[in-house]
Order: sequence, then structure tokens, then C-alpha cells
Amino acid sequence: MQEQGILARNGKAFNYGGHALTMHKLRTTSFWRDFSTDRPNQKWVTDITYVWVKNQWLYLATVMDLYSRRIIGWSLDTGMTEQLITRAMQMAIDARGVAPGLIVHSDRGTQYRSNSYVGFLEKHKITRSMSRKGNCWDNAVMESFYARLKVELIYAKNYQSIGEARSGIFGYIEVFYNRKRRHSANDGLSPVDFEENAAIAA
Repeated sequence: MQEQGILARNGKAFNYGGHALTMHKLRTTSFWRDFSTDRPNQKWVTDITYVWVKNQWLYLATVMDLYSRRIIGWSLDTGMTEQLITRAMQMAIDARGVAPGLIVHSDRGTQYRSNSYVGFLEKHKITRSMSRKGNCWDNAVMESFYARLKVELIYAKNYQSIGEARSGIFGYIEVFYNRKRRHSANDGLSPVDFEENAAIAA
């Protein structure tokens, strides 16, 4: 890279440590940072991040299946609302269905504690899991995805319109991340390749 004059674009690494026993231990926390799973649609994680576009914030909600680290649902809007996260979750449900015992983990944001969202999950028989208060490490996998999204796409593009941002995020998630980006948790395979290989092996 040095010989070719190529520089790596990188951000601050996101690492999570051991159990923080001094934090509040709440019944709603089901994962306890156990992000492992041996089959699809057993554990999903979801969160919201901010994307700056010209002179305003956009809000991106995503849903990830921890089995392959595949983004299975997402929604982009100008407001950080219950509708935003519900649309992302509905996309995931439409794509994957709801397996018995499915757990969805989020932080303790007001959107994820709203009556309408909680009722939506209950209607689909999805179990809720929530991070401990003030503990972003409990949702570290999703935080790591957002860190890579911003380094590999958002910061480099400096989008000037909502349309540009939506198109770019679609391409990153659906074309690059899910289908091409290799992941250490998948033995160096992309999420789609990992799932396809697992299906063939089964």
C-alpha cells in the first residue's frame, strides 16, 4: 500500500470488554453479551444511528441476524420515531419470518420502550431483550456495524441530499455489506455466502 501511495480509511476501533458487574442487572437483559447463535432467526439485534446530510440529521434503523451478521431490515427517515424502528423490524419479519423463541435485542431508547413497538413485537410473539442502563457494550455488534458503515461510506461521501444518502446506504447494505464484505465471525465469508454455505452443509 505504501509503495502504491494507498492510505487506509479507518476509524476508532470498537471493542467490548467483560461483564460490568457494577452496572444495573435488569430482568430485561437476556443476552448478557452472548452474541453467539447456531441457527438463523434465533437472535436479532437492532439500533438507530445518525447520518448528517447537508444541513439535517437522518436516522437509520437496522436489524441484524447474529447468526450471519446479515442486515435483514432497515429504514431511513428524518425523524427518530417508533414508525422508523417498526418499519425496519417489519422488513426483517417479511424477509425471514418469525421462528419460535426469536429474541430481539436493543438499547433502552424511548422508541424501543414505546407501547406501540412493544405491542408490535408481542403481536408477532417476539421476545424483547434490552441493554443495561447506560451500557452500549451490551449491543456491541450493532455499534460495530455502524462504525464501519460511517468509516467506509458516510464520512467519505458527504451526502448533499436525502436521495443520495438513501441510494448510498441501500448499495452499502444490500450490495456490499451483505453480499461482499467478509466478516471474521463468518470465517472470512460475507453474510450471504455464510448462510448459503451453511444451508448446503445442512
